[in-house]
Amino acid sequence: LIKVYGEDNSSRSILVSRQATAREVCHLLVQSAHCSDQENWALLEHFPTLGLERCLEDHEIVLEVQATWSPKVKTRFMFSKNYAKYEVFNKQTCFFPEAMVSDSTDTMKRMTSQEFIQKLMTSETSPQIQGFLYLKGYSKKFWKKVYFTLRRSGLYRSTKVSKKDPRHLQYTADLDVSNVYKVVDGCKLYGAPTDFNFCIKPNRNQGLVKNLKILCAETEQIRTIWMSAIRLFKYKKQLQSNFQLSKLALRSAEGSKPTDSKPNSEDSLVAMDFSGKAGGRVIENPTEAHSAEQEEGQAWRKREALRCCQSNMNSEPWTSSVHKTHPWFHGGLSRKEAERLIEKQGLADG
Repeated sequence: LIKVYGEDNSSRSILVSRQATAREVCHLLVQSAHCSDQENWALLEHFPTLGLERCLEDHEIVLEVQATWSPKVKTRFMFSKNYAKYEVFNKQTCFFPEAMVSDSTDTMKRMTSQEFIQKLMTSETSPQIQGFLYLKGYSKKFWKKVYFTLRRSGLYRSTKVSKKDPRHLQYTADLDVSNVYKVVDGCKLYGAPTDFNFCIKPNRNQGLVKNLKILCAETEQIRTIWMSAIRLFKYKKQLQSNFQLSKLALRSAEGSKPTDSKPNSEDSLVAMDFSGKAGGRVIENPTEAHSAEQEEGQAWRKREALRCCQSNMNSEPWTSSVHKTHPWFHGGLSRKEAERLIEKQGLADG
């Protein structure tokens, strides 16, 4: 039995099998809550006191993740939308800037974003990503700008601020025993220089801040690039398989939608004249039919303009609520809350 929280802080308990994956739990929640847009829902691991959250990968076993939690630190699962989960595969050609990717055996050899992702999927190549980030020190106010390099073997930092020579690299984090988290409200909690923070946290020592590698990027795009790169280096082909499975599920869902039994082709429609008393007749003359179509269009525009004018003059609100059935409708949000929701999804299109 696991407890899952929603974005409105409400919770529900659901019974899952011991080997249930994050994808299966999400599907169960989507079905029980009758959510639309099911492939964009995700299960998050959230540490409220530390300000950390991450989206569980589709293949992760939910109860195994829960087993790593320390009783000393408040931790919970959250059910939330995540449109940016697979943007790294949707934008392969332009996701990673060429200045940030190279071959670790020849740092002068540049490669495109698509080449970087493809090479990372094969074990015999050694691509890397590098760039400047701010690293939090032991003091809340102490942040240092450091040159980082991400390789298959882990994350490294340069001991020389102005030098990028591989000889000055120092081992910083092992991705095999760590996960990457987004830091929420990092300026307040950790005194970060910008709002674009992320953290590499080992699976053990859950509540010790000194074991967290808290990093800060200068822009939202740079943070997204580093977090996506860490996920790619950690999971490699498994992440690609998750993406392909998600696409297949989306196509299957679209293909299984009930279709309208009425014919949609314009060839099945005929022009009618209801001006007489006989109850209507079919207009067989093409010229007359075209003229009737134009007249109907003009009449429709006049009726629509009149309706809008009357609705503006009338003090009673429009009673139609069809928009409330759409996933994009959130009701009467404040500007601040709307901005928070948009920023939460990162750089995802749409």
